[in-house]
Amino acid sequence: MFEESELAAIRLSFAKQIVFQAQSDNSVLETAFARVRREQFLGPGPWPIFKWPKGYRSTPDQDPAWLCADVLVGIDLDRGLNNGQPSAHAHWISAVRPVPGDHLVHIGAGVGYYTAIMAEMVGLEGRVTAVEYDPDLAARAADNLASYSNVEVIAGDGSIAHFDPADVIYVNAGASHPADSWLDNLKDGGRLLLPLTTDANFSKPSATQLSGAIFLVQRIGDGFRAAFVSPAAIIPCEGMRDQESERALVEAFQRPGIQNVRNLVRHGSLADGDCWLRSPGWSLTY
Repeated sequence: MFEESELAAIRLSFAKQIVFQAQSDNSVLETAFARVRREQFLGPGPWPIFKWPKGYRSTPDQDPAWLCADVLVGIDLDRGLNNGQPSAHAHWISAVRPVPGDHLVHIGAGVGYYTAIMAEMVGLEGRVTAVEYDPDLAARAADNLASYSNVEVIAGDGSIAHFDPADVIYVNAGASHPADSWLDNLKDGGRLLLPLTTDANFSKPSATQLSGAIFLVQRIGDGFRAAFVSPAAIIPCEGMRDQESERALVEAFQRPGIQNVRNLVRHGSLADGDCWLRSPGWSLTY
């Protein structure tokens, strides 16, 4: 196993590589990745590392250096639940741009690793509200984040959980539509990371057909700008699936134009030609 001084250098290199792979130049994010020790959130090794398409393979030993890599680490192998890929999260975190003083809400906090990274970014002058649906994972997150005085962990449904108005809402699970509470509680200028996925996204992902995408939504007064960030394969968000939105997403992912999305519209009469996705109650427009 590596000595602690060697691990410190490995963590610095890991952070630099991850932020580079995320196509980001956010030095605060790089510092956060270097400071937060992934092994403290995943428990003692060996750890199951996911490798497509063969599944999980355990690390040879408990050296934390194995976790300083751009890999998915199994949390619940029966459910296919992982601590997500660092470069993907670095890309998404860069998109919502947490800054010191922000109130950040993390929906789907899991074991709290990425919560901790974002807590480092908002600083002690900011705060993080972490919401996790699974009670066992919420308990693990609360233990893992106990040393962070600026983090509160809530066990509950992230689609209806109460939280104060937020500068950033970071959703880490696939929804078929945006929750009213996310849009209502976003401050003017606030940023929402919104993963929209079909029912097939997690259970039957296709290598050729897009079935999930991350959007950046920003509140501007009473309106919402929206932009495509990246494709995504992500676990479904409990309580955030409905058939009408599911059908609209399936249709939308079969047509071009996702890169041209500019707004999220909650209500109103819109022409089909103005919309990439049109669903009762909300649309994504060009």
